[in-house]
Amino acid sequence: MATESGGSRVVAAVVTAVALVIGAWIVGTAMDRQTVQVAAVAGALGELDDAIRAGDGGAPGRPRAEGPALPDPDKRYTVDVGSAPIRGDKDAKLTIVEFSDFQCPFCNRVNPTLLQLLQAYGGKVNVAFKHLPLNIHPDSPAAHAAAEAAHRQGKFWEMHDKIFANQRELKPEKFREYAKEIGIDLAKFEKDVASPDMKKRIDADSKEASKLGVSGTPAFFINGRYLSGAQPFDSFKKMIDEELAKG
Repeated sequence: MATESGGSRVVAAVVTAVALVIGAWIVGTAMDRQTVQVAAVAGALGELDDAIRAGDGGAPGRPRAEGPALPDPDKRYTVDVGSAPIRGDKDAKLTIVEFSDFQCPFCNRVNPTLLQLLQAYGGKVNVAFKHLPLNIHPDSPAAHAAAEAAHRQGKFWEMHDKIFANQRELKPEKFREYAKEIGIDLAKFEKDVASPDMKKRIDADSKEASKLGVSGTPAFFINGRYLSGAQPFDSFKKMIDEELAKG
């Protein structure tokens, strides 16, 4: 089968983008229509950007004129986990580093897959969360600040799960409500959310993503190997099994 050309990929991505937007307009209810449209456009634009970056034949790592190359899935990158929140056994043999955006519908979609992986591999695998609020998601920075503030009280994943479970309600008053529900000090939470250090912490993750060539979410590094998007369980499993087999 002939390899699809770069031009064909771009055209296909544009058609997909238009179709998703039209579909979102038709399917959305009167109250939810705007939210659905934004999510559809964001996802479609992400796919379009990947298609343009891929160049002819979809060669990994091929640069485009407007930005850096995508990470090469055949390379192994050094990703600094640092103080990132970790779900699973901290001493696990294999770490999945996730760059995520709380307003990204595809990040929400992949969460059940990550939980399935943790269950399937027991203490062999863990997941480290890195902040990457995208410019196309105006409510995302506040959500990331809330999650990081909860992390300072040892409750990151509780806040993480609350935010993703209520992804259409990314407002400060909701985050305060979640803080009460998960049992953290509300005064400290509000102080930490407003702290300039909080933005620096989140920006540090975003800068690291940029250095790695990551510009969309979700993006994963499995023991340093890149995997893009809300992939199915088997795609993660294949790479994880390869890494675990290396001892």
